Amino acid sequence: MSAAADHDAHHADERHVHSHDHGHDDGAGHGTFKGYMTGFVLSVILTAIPFWLVMGGVFDNKQTTTLLILAFGAVQILVHMVYFLHMNTSSEGGWNMLALIFTVVLVVITLSGSLWVMYHMNTNMMPMSVHDMRNMP
Repeated sequence: MSAAADHDAHHADERHVHSHDHGHDDGAGHGTFKGYMTGFVLSVILTAIPFWLVMGGVFDNKQTTTLLILAFGAVQILVHMVYFLHMNTSSEGGWNMLALIFTVVLVVITLSGSLWVMYHMNTNMMPMSVHDMRNMP
């Protein structure tokens, strides 16, 4: 290869290297103070409302309260994923979508399993009344 061609190839490599040094745009989200504060405020609100629902006895129906608490929990998970983990559909070549699907499956299994266990514990472990205790052998 001639000296001129070698010189041009060297400068092309330098331009290539320098373009990657300054870009830093890998497609992943980057947090800002405003973004973190928005996520924090939303998290506090999404935590305070379920506490208010339970402590204030807003609904007489426990099932309605339970479903609302689960809904607020699911929304809070999404808030954390977007504002704190900076997950979106376009960053990191689609790996975040796979992580989102895994998270959704894990959350559904955890919530449904927890509700199932609590329901059956409540049904099968009810305290006996005094009358039932007197009739025990």
